[in-house]
Amino acid sequence: MSSLNNEQKQLLFDYCIGLTSPEETAEAEALISSSEEAAELHSKLKASLSPLDSLTPEPCPDELAERTVGRLNNLARSSQLRLEQLLAAEQTRPVTTKSRLWWNLGKVAAAAAVILIVLGTWFPPLDFIRQNYRQYQCKMGLGRIYGGIQRYSDDHSGRMPAVAIPAGAPWHKVGYQGEENHSNTRNMWLLVRGNYVEPADFVCPGKRQKLIIRLDPSQVQNYNDFPARNYITYSIRIRCSKSTGPQAQSRRILISDLSPLFEDLPQDYSKPFNLELDDKLLTLNSINHNRRGQNVLFGDGTVKFMKQRHTDISKDDIFTLQGMRLGCKVEGCEVPSHETDTFLAP
Repeated sequence: MSSLNNEQKQLLFDYCIGLTSPEETAEAEALISSSEEAAELHSKLKASLSPLDSLTPEPCPDELAERTVGRLNNLARSSQLRLEQLLAAEQTRPVTTKSRLWWNLGKVAAAAAVILIVLGTWFPPLDFIRQNYRQYQCKMGLGRIYGGIQRYSDDHSGRMPAVAIPAGAPWHKVGYQGEENHSNTRNMWLLVRGNYVEPADFVCPGKRQKLIIRLDPSQVQNYNDFPARNYITYSIRIRCSKSTGPQAQSRRILISDLSPLFEDLPQDYSKPFNLELDDKLLTLNSINHNRRGQNVLFGDGTVKFMKQRHTDISKDDIFTLQGMRLGCKVEGCEVPSHETDTFLAP
């Protein structure tokens, strides 16, 4: 039985195809040097992937990648269905002779073995590739948002995109189109209205959408905020109530994948917002990447995929205010009392 868990196997696979961060690279190399099984798996993966070294890397179009993964998933489903049909046929087939029975069962067992080998060999790595591909696309999107922030700042005397939000305003009202500046997402909407960032860049590729979100440029000026939650699947830093310095210091977090606290916002904003924190909300990672972690954009433009809800240099939970504990209520108007308290919402 393998002593490596699934996360370690995924780390080794990511390392072999060059999709690890510097921290993950160091972790993978330490695992390889300390575990014979990890070293053997790494050697086999490198040998299997070695023919790819002679190919010239070219960017894979989004649609082609999704179609390829979709076809492979369809193949997996059809293979599973075929196995179920074979088993069902054997259960209903009249028994004639002992040798005939064992011969048919042998065919079913052989087919099942082949299918399981194919599924076990190919589809877990393909799922890893798909997840890492979307994680990479998410990083690129956040990078483009940062570029828009920089261009906006250059055009506005160094100021960050921000609207004047009154103290106590309900920042959870994503999509609210009234004149009052309520939603925390209105700051980022300035980038869309000013043509600094494409609307599609605010939708994480890892967040499954029922429909592809499109927003015609001619419609943008008709809105005061993103039209609805599914037009922005990231969470934005809420400014400190006593902020005095620039908003984009190098290691200050600006944006992250969607906060697990605010995945399901109320449709009726006329009613009070009241969220009670439970164990799940205090521990879950973002839904954008299957709870594996979240991409985070820092003030210096770097994007890091964090598997925890805090940075390496701070144990501050980026999705809650300091002092929030089990049973605390969130009303949708809270703000940090000091700048070292990162709070990304909604």
